[in-house]
Amino acid sequence: MMVNIFIYVIVEVSKSSSQEKNADGRVIIPQDNFWRKFTLHKAYWNRQQQKLELLYNPILSLLSNMTVEENLILNSSVLNSCDPDPGITSEVSDFASLPERFKDFLLYLRCRNYSLIMDQPNKCKHKPFLLLAIKSLIPHFDRRQAIRESWGKEIESGDITVRRVFLLGQTPPEDHFPNLTDMVKFESETHKDILLWNYRDTFFNLTLKEVLFLKWVSSSCADVQFIFKGDDDVFVNTHQILDYLKSLSKDKAKDLFVGDVIKDAGPHREKKLKYYIPESVYEGSYPPYAGGGGFLYSGDLALRLNNASDQVLLYPIDDVYTGMCLQKLGLAPEKHKGFKTFDIEEKYRNNICSYTNLMLVHSRNPQEMIKIWTSLQ
Repeated sequence: MMVNIFIYVIVEVSKSSSQEKNADGRVIIPQDNFWRKFTLHKAYWNRQQQKLELLYNPILSLLSNMTVEENLILNSSVLNSCDPDPGITSEVSDFASLPERFKDFLLYLRCRNYSLIMDQPNKCKHKPFLLLAIKSLIPHFDRRQAIRESWGKEIESGDITVRRVFLLGQTPPEDHFPNLTDMVKFESETHKDILLWNYRDTFFNLTLKEVLFLKWVSSSCADVQFIFKGDDDVFVNTHQILDYLKSLSKDKAKDLFVGDVIKDAGPHREKKLKYYIPESVYEGSYPPYAGGGGFLYSGDLALRLNNASDQVLLYPIDDVYTGMCLQKLGLAPEKHKGFKTFDIEEKYRNNICSYTNLMLVHSRNPQEMIKIWTSLQ
């Protein structure tokens, strides 16, 4: 009897607390539909992202008023089609006037199936505490070697293991690169730290590099505890990063994603700018994101980001894309004052003491990396 009374009280309290009432104490009955009518966005990326979300949300799919045929086309074409999209010229109103790099990105937007030409399958054989993943281009031999000799040194000390990989794509003749295949092959055999995928390594394809790396982590380095991912023209105070990581609680470490966070940003509309995004392609603001010069996150989160990336259409700016994937997980990057992706004041740059408490500084050339690292030891 007492159990029935208890259940009745709980139900009534729940009902009363969940119902909105007006000034007379009467329950307010909503006049609008619970679900708004689904309408596709005008901007191409937003529209394609909406379609992608239909694949993962059957309720939205029912509300979209899409025909069976349209749903079949959507399921077969939204992801992993590596043929040029024949409909893009009609889908994007100003396609003909876009810069060539943008046309190329849009034509192959759905393609993510690129083979790994050079792999390091044993890189994470012994569970790394920290993996340094550095975005580079094939011709940047001097930057990679400077990193190997300075902040990117692999470490095995007690229970701390630091491993290093460089993330590369192809640099084809049509982009006016020399043929360096034999040199990078020798480099990979010598240092065993090159990951090379068979895709065109361009600025807009840095997002592709991010997605392919996350898939590699999931398949070949799933037990890594933490990952630093950054450019090959930054200086990183690895000792400072290790001290910071060792100080984290278990709860803090699980969702860790720190860097130089940018908030309340949006797309640039000036065609001459590197980060130009036309209104016909994307509308709206960006979620908070960490500047792509470098950020630090947990291995656990990397696995979740890999899953989330399947539900987010490739976007031409890689650090913004990572922010979108974090948002999909209900997370946001955390700002850390030790990440200086826009450099430090010029008057402090030659003072070695300025680097002791920093995590990262952008940008530094190979000679500067080695000089700073040597001075900090």
